[in-house]
Amino acid sequence: MICMRVTAIASIIVISAALGLPAANAVDIVGSGKSFKCTPVAVWDGDGPIWCAEGPRIRISGVAAREMDGTCRANQPCPAVGAIVARDRIVKLFGGATGKLKTGHIKVTSATMTCISEGGAGGNRTAAWCKSPVFGDLSCAVVAAGGAVRWARYWGGHRC
Repeated sequence: MICMRVTAIASIIVISAALGLPAANAVDIVGSGKSFKCTPVAVWDGDGPIWCAEGPRIRISGVAAREMDGTCRANQPCPAVGAIVARDRIVKLFGGATGKLKTGHIKVTSATMTCISEGGAGGNRTAAWCKSPVFGDLSCAVVAAGGAVRWARYWGGHRC
């Protein structure tokens, strides 16, 4: 288990360096309730993680999307749209792809978002509600784009 964690952290540091991200911030989990900035640089799938130039990896709060292999986890809602389509819809929100990393992440360049953390979301991800000066609320935008669906368990009283 320790070996797997060390390997995962080493991979994050190497990928972070390739993106020009500070290695010290590569595994930051922002504490619940804290505000932080996120300039998106890479996207994995329809609900994150979204990699921020500032370090955090965001799991978009309140939504669910298919896994990259096309499946849905048994304990979450399952949108009709496939994983690649969902990912590409987020990429479009961020202005389109600027390349692809060896890891499969799609590189993007977008305006800096202001986010509020909900705390850790498994692994090295921070669940967060984010707002972009370009398209507004990220959770609402991915649902409106059809790539993800509201996950009632985590959506709560959130309003678009």
